[in-house]
Amino acid sequence: MIHLQNVTVMRQGKAILQDITWHNEHHHYAILGANGAGKTTLLQLIMGYLWPTQGSIRVLGHTLGKYDVRELRKEIGFVSSALDQRLDNTEEALNIVISGRHATHAMYHTITQAEREFAMHQLHRVGATNIATTRFGALSHGEKQKVLLARSLMAQAKMLILDEPCNGLDFPSREDLLDTIEAVAQSSDAPILLYVTHYPNEIVPSISHALLVKAGKVWNEGAKADVLTSQWLTSLYDRDVAVSFANGYPIVTSKRS
Repeated sequence: MIHLQNVTVMRQGKAILQDITWHNEHHHYAILGANGAGKTTLLQLIMGYLWPTQGSIRVLGHTLGKYDVRELRKEIGFVSSALDQRLDNTEEALNIVISGRHATHAMYHTITQAEREFAMHQLHRVGATNIATTRFGALSHGEKQKVLLARSLMAQAKMLILDEPCNGLDFPSREDLLDTIEAVAQSSDAPILLYVTHYPNEIVPSISHALLVKAGKVWNEGAKADVLTSQWLTSLYDRDVAVSFANGYPIVTSKRS
């Protein structure tokens, strides 16, 4: 699925990512790191929006530089709070979902009945059929994130990148969205999930592995139970923390005297 081999990205003489090697065949991964650690750059590489200064990248069986990245992106679903700013607020939520079928930000073709039915199926998966006819701009932030998740599923992508999807959500909306993400991850046709977050407590039980990024380097990666430990997260965040697990979720608390 994802093969990064000795990848370095330089900008103005500075290494944004340095000698990154990461192989993921089929696991759901959480990607953690502080601001400026290199998480966004890593996502841009995977989606073909950025080229490495050195090293090689294969995504979904395609070698970047030898394959049309526009076709690659059709195989990758993407959910981010920043994405809703590029979508038409006057469109109904259902049409926003349908736009994901063609990896566009607007509707440029006549919508078929089959597309409508498939889009309603995706809204049903995320528990949002009740807002299908509501204008996108009139939705709450949590509702928009559900629509974006349904949109990302429209293309039946092989990989789903969730870039801080809970950013800005209140507690009930966050928990609701996490339950939805967990349900998607457990489905028989689930894509591979890459969940990028600042907050380990958001990592749903079905995410089995974690990649820690610090100062542009892979700090650690592997099975969640081995990586999301008090020792490793204290090292990652330069803050003394304690890690436990409850109902499959990591619980990370700061140690205070």
